[in-house]
Amino acid sequence: MEINRKRIVEEFLQNLYRISNKEYQKRVWIDGIGPECHDFDEAVNDFFGDAKPILENYQDYGLSPTQHQLLKKFHDEFSIFADKNNFPEEFIESPEWTKIMDLAREVLKAFNYQK
Repeated sequence: MEINRKRIVEEFLQNLYRISNKEYQKRVWIDGIGPECHDFDEAVNDFFGDAKPILENYQDYGLSPTQHQLLKKFHDEFSIFADKNNFPEEFIESPEWTKIMDLAREVLKAFNYQK
């Protein structure tokens, strides 16, 4: 069975969009208003689960060196943040989270991601 790398990257970017979007986070992660059923833990697990193979084999996934470097930078910053934070209610308004969301938007822009 062949791996659909393009689809994996699309789903990965969709998760990154969730990490970049404060309105989504307030509505879904904090208030639990759907129709989506998602939370911060899922965003973290999905991101790191998908990021490893994409970062290790970025050319196989169609990433440019620039996209790879931006994604690596985000990965490193998000890893530090996620190790110390668990509850969006506590961090969503923090400058540290704003930095993470800004970096996520920077990555999305490099991929020309449109929601």
